[in-house]
Amino acid sequence: MQQPPVPQNEMERVLELSDYDLDYTSFQDSFKDLAKLAAKVAGTNISLVNLIDSFTQWSITNHGLDIEQMPREESVCQYTIMGDSSFEIKDLTADDRFKDRFYVTGNPNVKYYFGVPLTTEEGRNIGALCVLDQDVKTLSPEKVELLKIIANEIVNRLRAHKVIVALRGKLKEANETKKKVAHDIRGPLGGIIGLAQVISEQGHENEIDEVLEFINLIQRSGRSLLELADEILTVEAPTRELKSDEFNLVVLKEKLEQLYMPQARTKGINFTINTSVNAATIPFSRNKLLQIIGNLISNAMKFTPKDGRIGVDLSLKQGETENILQVNVTDTGVGLSKDAIEKILSGNAKSTDGTGGEHGYGFGLALVKHLVESLKGNMRIYSEQGKGASFEILLPQTVNK
Repeated sequence: MQQPPVPQNEMERVLELSDYDLDYTSFQDSFKDLAKLAAKVAGTNISLVNLIDSFTQWSITNHGLDIEQMPREESVCQYTIMGDSSFEIKDLTADDRFKDRFYVTGNPNVKYYFGVPLTTEEGRNIGALCVLDQDVKTLSPEKVELLKIIANEIVNRLRAHKVIVALRGKLKEANETKKKVAHDIRGPLGGIIGLAQVISEQGHENEIDEVLEFINLIQRSGRSLLELADEILTVEAPTRELKSDEFNLVVLKEKLEQLYMPQARTKGINFTINTSVNAATIPFSRNKLLQIIGNLISNAMKFTPKDGRIGVDLSLKQGETENILQVNVTDTGVGLSKDAIEKILSGNAKSTDGTGGEHGYGFGLALVKHLVESLKGNMRIYSEQGKGASFEILLPQTVNK
């Protein structure tokens, strides 16, 4: 089987995609109009907006074909992200690279493909807008330009989503700073008011009218500031409902099952996710979690044979100022040698093929290691060749009171 193509900037490409910190299942409505418009422009029955990570092509929006994901090595869009322009296959049934793919030999029996890369401002192709049809098409230069404009708008919306998420984070930081400032001024203000009260009482005894008037002003101002501090602290009473940048163990489990259970069923793997009960509803940051855990699960899928098992254990160890999110991904796959583990942890691992003939890209675990370290976490690997592997991730989480 022909080796799949890999962009020269693959590591930088998957890193930039991870910076968007996307939930691939939450964009159907955001891009539905653009996918429909692309199909109408091209005159095709199907159009997809695809993002491609280390292992998987995620169809974040689809028109005319109900599909959410497929292994990267089975996609046509993996070739589209190799170049700066469009990629066209007039007849997939006549191309040795694609003629045996499930979407060509079976429903929807597509023959024609045209893709445009989704290129970021930094010049990296994080995915593709593609149109497909059961009949051969000929797209005019004007239609091609329109598809490129639609692709640019998709990237613009993704960038806007990234900015909005960042602003929410900044707003959260500002609110925390506001509460800290209010806490910091309450103590001194209480002392000032208390001192003013003492001086006021002495002033009555000494009948110092000017001092009394001045101290009364201090008291009124102090009480006003203290009321303001109380207002700052209480106007936004802390809520434990999940914010847009948070998960808890229950929600994280549901999301991972939604994303990766289809892959497990396709390969015939027993896939389970367990969570600790005692901290199941405590919120924590969702920052990069789907990218970290998702790559570990996809890697396990790649190296675990049919009828094998993959287990994910999620737990949150609570502390006074910091919680620790612990993620363990364990499989019954081919395992790793000591040398291979050392290369992964040192960042020198190379790609290898999976149990089902899946081609490796060599960047999934490197990306996990990079993301974990960027979050000040730790990654450990336990394995023996032929006896499966276990990946342990520990990520610190600030306690929000």
